[in-house]
Amino acid sequence: MMWQKTSGRFCRIFRGDVGSVYFGPNHPMKPHRLCMTHHLILAYGLHSKMEVYRPHKAYPIEMAQFHSPDYVEFLQRINPENQNLFPNEMARYNLGEDCPVFEDLFEFCQIYAGGTIDAARRLNNKLCDIAINWAGGLHHAKKCDASR
Repeated sequence: MMWQKTSGRFCRIFRGDVGSVYFGPNHPMKPHRLCMTHHLILAYGLHSKMEVYRPHKAYPIEMAQFHSPDYVEFLQRINPENQNLFPNEMARYNLGEDCPVFEDLFEFCQIYAGGTIDAARRLNNKLCDIAINWAGGLHHAKKCDASR
């Protein structure tokens, strides 16, 4: 694929604390990579060529525009301390080893879902030509579960 030079307006959705999440010792995804990406953008001076926006935390009703309301509601309730009380739901929503339950899971989901919503709104309102939210879809969630 050839990249074409464009004079388009770039925007990037970024929130520094999204990289502080810990998925566990055996999980290959390390969200600190998002912070490393940010530092590379700064080091190469790319930030001067784009606008950077802090994402809003998506409301559950916004998340339910794509995800099923029962899945969103479950994500609000689940945490590392109570996950063993919900084995059926954990299996139903495909949470576990590959899609771990971690501290502040729902807030993390709100932040990166909010960033994706913000990027889409900026594009739809023609406020930019290219919008980047590297945290968006971090774990390829589907309508009714975390991943399959």
